[in-house]
Amino acid sequence: MIIVMNNTATEEQIENVVSRIKKKGLEATISKGIEKTLVGAVGDERLLDPELLQALPGVEQALHIVKPYKIVAREWHKEDSVIDMSGHPIGGKHIQIISGPCSVETTDQMEKSAKAVKAAGVKLMRGGAFKPRTSPYSFQGVGFDGLDMFRKAADNEGLPIVTELLDIRHLDKFLEQKVDVIQIGTRSMQNFELLREVGKVNIPIILKRGMSATISEWLMAAEYIAAGGNHNIIFCERGIRTFETYYRNVLDVTAIPVLKKETHLPVIIDPSHSGGKAWMVAALSRAGIAAGADGLLVEMHPNPCEAWCDADQAINPDELKILMNELSAIAKILGRTISD
Repeated sequence: MIIVMNNTATEEQIENVVSRIKKKGLEATISKGIEKTLVGAVGDERLLDPELLQALPGVEQALHIVKPYKIVAREWHKEDSVIDMSGHPIGGKHIQIISGPCSVETTDQMEKSAKAVKAAGVKLMRGGAFKPRTSPYSFQGVGFDGLDMFRKAADNEGLPIVTELLDIRHLDKFLEQKVDVIQIGTRSMQNFELLREVGKVNIPIILKRGMSATISEWLMAAEYIAAGGNHNIIFCERGIRTFETYYRNVLDVTAIPVLKKETHLPVIIDPSHSGGKAWMVAALSRAGIAAGADGLLVEMHPNPCEAWCDADQAINPDELKILMNELSAIAKILGRTISD
């Protein structure tokens, strides 16, 4: 860490900073320039809080040199991590598409959805039994009954399931139902207690980006999970909030290569929540795979017009089949495959 002293800093203030550094077990070096004095902290700089140091008299700025996230950083793990999702690899050369309805509704709807997902060549099925909604009066999901429906419909087609965990108290039920992949939604990205709990299980975690989260905040959220021992983390870019109102969210395609540079973990996109309209899904999906994403989280409903949640952004089974063919062609050009 580098601590920049302001040009009026006294020797006593400099020594105070040095003392604080040494109390944490780090070494301190002093470099005096014409206008500024720099104090370098050598050692595990994560033990130092830059905000506390910046509050000291005479300090202008405190800057981390080493990234605050370590386990998820490519700096410490050069090769791409490949994560096994119940027999289906994601990462490296392997691309995975995850599809299904936004929410679980009825047994018939889930059975039709599972058949459509399987027929399109998709290997994992998504569906929400619990739905976080902006309005408390909107449909909130059918709960544990929906999870039962989902599990049975997916099992009939041999599909692993991906579903969102909202509450720590639901985790035991998720484990009982043998949920294959747990999704942490955008509104929960910084629910640190929830992140700590899923860090204790050995199940792949899809971590969606918060609506206004920076890349650094997103990576640090993943570090909470990894620090608990679970390194099976998949980042999901789902669109960020900006000033634009024409579409639901802005798909930050730039985040894909940035994350690929910063982390060894897989990165996927959610083209459905990004645009918020079904007619945008194919274009955003193609863009994501072309930019290097390791997969997609796509909403598909057997009859989108009748969907109980996010009807505007769900594609139908025929559109999913066409999309899979297009994505396979793009993956082949890039030397990758839509994996089994």
